[in-house]
Amino acid sequence: MSDKATGTVKWFNETKGFGFIQADSGEDLFAHFSEIQSSGFKVLNEGQRVSYVPGQGKKGPQATLITAI
Repeated sequence: MSDKATGTVKWFNETKGFGFIQADSGEDLFAHFSEIQSSGFKVLNEGQRVSYVPGQGKKGPQATLITAI
């Protein structure tokens, strides 16, 4: 398992359930609601700081195990 990384939510579409996180390193990662580690309604807010485990999705870099910090 990879180490956790941190970044900032660029945007997140509540209706579609996905968005993008900009890593502190500058890379953009896909963020899917199913990877948000919280109970209840899973959503991320633009500008929100998060930690995550970087991974590889079907179409490129993807954030997994996303947690608000």
